[in-house]
Amino acid sequence: MVARAYTVAFEGVAARRVEVQCALSPGMPGFSIVGLPDKAVSEARDRLRAAFSALAIALPSKKITINLSPADLPKEGSHFDLPIAVALLAALEIIPPDAAEAVTALGELSLDGKLMPVIGALPAAMGAAEEDRALLCPAASGPEAAWVGACQVIAAPTLSDVVRHFTGQSPLPPASPGEVTAPAHHRCLRDVKGQERAKRALEIAAAGRHHLLMSGPPGSGKSMLAARLPGILPPLEPTEALQTSMIHSLAGLLTEGGISRERPFREPHHTASMAAIVGGGRNAKPGEISLAHNGVLFLDELPEFNRSVLETLRQPIETGEVMISRANAHVSYPCRFMLVAAANPCRCGHLTDPARACNRAPACGEDYMGRISGPLLDRFDLRLEVPPVAYTDLDLPASGDPSSVVRDRVATARMRQAARFVDMGTNTLHLNADLNGEMLEAAARPDEAGRQLLTQVADRFGLTARGYHRVLRVARTIADLEGAEVVLRHHVAEAISYRLIAPVTA
Repeated sequence: MVARAYTVAFEGVAARRVEVQCALSPGMPGFSIVGLPDKAVSEARDRLRAAFSALAIALPSKKITINLSPADLPKEGSHFDLPIAVALLAALEIIPPDAAEAVTALGELSLDGKLMPVIGALPAAMGAAEEDRALLCPAASGPEAAWVGACQVIAAPTLSDVVRHFTGQSPLPPASPGEVTAPAHHRCLRDVKGQERAKRALEIAAAGRHHLLMSGPPGSGKSMLAARLPGILPPLEPTEALQTSMIHSLAGLLTEGGISRERPFREPHHTASMAAIVGGGRNAKPGEISLAHNGVLFLDELPEFNRSVLETLRQPIETGEVMISRANAHVSYPCRFMLVAAANPCRCGHLTDPARACNRAPACGEDYMGRISGPLLDRFDLRLEVPPVAYTDLDLPASGDPSSVVRDRVATARMRQAARFVDMGTNTLHLNADLNGEMLEAAARPDEAGRQLLTQVADRFGLTARGYHRVLRVARTIADLEGAEVVLRHHVAEAISYRLIAPVTA
């Protein structure tokens, strides 16, 4: 007799079904696990022996073979403990075999039979719902998995509770979703003295999810401005929250099963490796660009990042997806993020100050900013020079609108964009940064005066085709902030002003 249970193996955010087959056969007593398991999966047999002993369940004097099918799919992680235990319990006729086959299980076993939480409960629940099965998981993972809502979630504290549930002695109630994480207290945009043009650029970038590059001397407020960006972004839509939480679940970042409606704001250090930024390493974990999905990726001191790391951002910026290629698998993660970067004009940062610049100016600035390739620089929709603020301005009263008012304007502009995409026949959440092809032509076509201005600028300054289209997208966002149906000349002019500013001036 072969008993079966089901679990999942993760390929990015996708949960692939794995059938766990357990066979008891005569011969030399032994316990083997086959089907391309990694070290953590192979060690499950020792954890199972100890857990079964704690439950006073004796393993038979037979050869126990566990096969993880499909055998050519790599199996990684400790979450295979519980499905192997369920299949073995069914083979021993301790629990009904049909009950074991009706669930998708994942969880780690401790030596005393307790079930330990594991990563990936949320995408596993999505996979179980697609297979029309219930999800069996540790009690600590239940609130996270229950957010899917499309399948029953059985959250058990111990393996003995699993046995009592399947034998009908003490059925476990369905798990309830965790709490929505309370929004963090964001810093207000009014805290920034001066820099009104930079605040305007932040609002435009947030409204259309445009990529923004800020360049200026140290202390001009670049990092301060970026830190206030989360406060002007609207909360995640339910579908966006689920997408983002699935990635965070695989990274082990969801606490106590709670899901946040706050948009991610990731700010890795410039010493971060390529695997940390793009993803990869052991088990092909998601990188910072995927953890920033539907949110913001802030790269401070952009030229200090390794150039090979920066170059890997070019394709994900365009496609919204990153493919991690390994010797035996290809894993993809979504990464539709808003890239915000800050840079000094040169290594010392005082290139624009004749009294403090080094004797290598302006060559030092060209060498420093030359670390950023032209193709990557071309992908920034808005390029902004942030001038220094005079110390006398710091005593002036706060100016500009608070973050709450700006956030309302950004949310209204995004609602206009969403309605426009629905009118175009797509129900997918899109922003102006996603406009392309016929949609760009239909939504962002300027009036005749605006078109003539953009044509003249493109001819004079040699805009690339990408730069031309990005100016149109930014102009469409500016029009949305004003509530205008048609992109007018002054919308195009403002968008061009953010495009032609050089990141460094000598």
